[in-house]
Amino acid sequence: MRMGLRALNRATLARQLLLARAELPAVDAVAHLCGLQAQEPQEPFVGLWSRLPAFDPASLSEPLVEREVVRTHLMRRTMHLVTARDALAWRARHGAMLRQRVTGVYRRELAGVDPDELAAAGEALLADREPRTMSEIGRALVERWPDAGARPLGEAVIGALVPVVQVPPRGVWRATGGARYVRLAAWLDREIDPPAPDGADPVGEALVRRYLAAYGPAASADLRAWCGLAGLPRAVAAVRDELVCFRDERGRELLDLPDAPRPDPDTPAPVRFLPAFDNAILGYDDRSRIIDDAHRNLSVAGERVVLVDGRVAATWTVDAGTVAVTPLHHLSPDDREAVAEEGLEVSAFLSEGAHRRVRVADSPG
Repeated sequence: MRMGLRALNRATLARQLLLARAELPAVDAVAHLCGLQAQEPQEPFVGLWSRLPAFDPASLSEPLVEREVVRTHLMRRTMHLVTARDALAWRARHGAMLRQRVTGVYRRELAGVDPDELAAAGEALLADREPRTMSEIGRALVERWPDAGARPLGEAVIGALVPVVQVPPRGVWRATGGARYVRLAAWLDREIDPPAPDGADPVGEALVRRYLAAYGPAASADLRAWCGLAGLPRAVAAVRDELVCFRDERGRELLDLPDAPRPDPDTPAPVRFLPAFDNAILGYDDRSRIIDDAHRNLSVAGERVVLVDGRVAATWTVDAGTVAVTPLHHLSPDDREAVAEEGLEVSAFLSEGAHRRVRVADSPG
């Protein structure tokens, strides 16, 4: 069965909690979405505000302080906000990918450094559970590996070799604080789940199911683009009998959970304001279901975007409580009104009710 672009769009919006706001606790929403990309510490709050009714920032800040959710490097070696349970379960499965990516970036600098020795040295530095910055770790390690440089050493330890978390107040609503790190196991008082025996990949199989629940229908290439893991064909094969198959307009095979929502393509889609680096866009190899190819790089560049009729139609910024929207193409008068109304709500949320101001620029041309 073929699925057109609009049908894929509505399925994505439903799975991403963007077709209708979901009555879920914040932690459950984070779990359903398989985490929120979070290198910009305040952006996940906007992401959940757009997905949950009457979202209270404290419902995310408190679980972060109480260690129910954590900020850590996982998918694509990017900083993600994930549940503590998922961080422990997924970290070992992502370890080889994280190591490969960081050593690829610093191939020349780390050429003479044994990764296992560096990991052991990093573990020793963090053994006392005292939060440390990446710079502090790098400066301590450069005494042993002077030719590598402090930044490559610190980033290798923090971003790949040692499972760590960024500790609060980083990531707490309205709080400021530099990025400081503690070992994941020490922060949660539990060791990460060990790798599965050779030949088994239960974590990979769970990732396939979880990804499809939040992003499907999707191709294997989309799954790989989301998590950064190349070695999931075996996991896909193991669960294939549980799945249903479709074809997109390009003829790609799309996999999905049989009972997952696939709304009618004509289902109305409300205006939604998305934060920078939202995985509703970044979670695919082929992003045409939600963004035009001409604008594909906006999400990579960290632009905040506005969905109109389910697709990226504008970018937005905020300054002194005023939300400024810049359309990417012509918006009808009704669409402009809907964007302005939702923009006022975003303004009120970000200013905690102090302001409700929005400015929608003229459409191009």
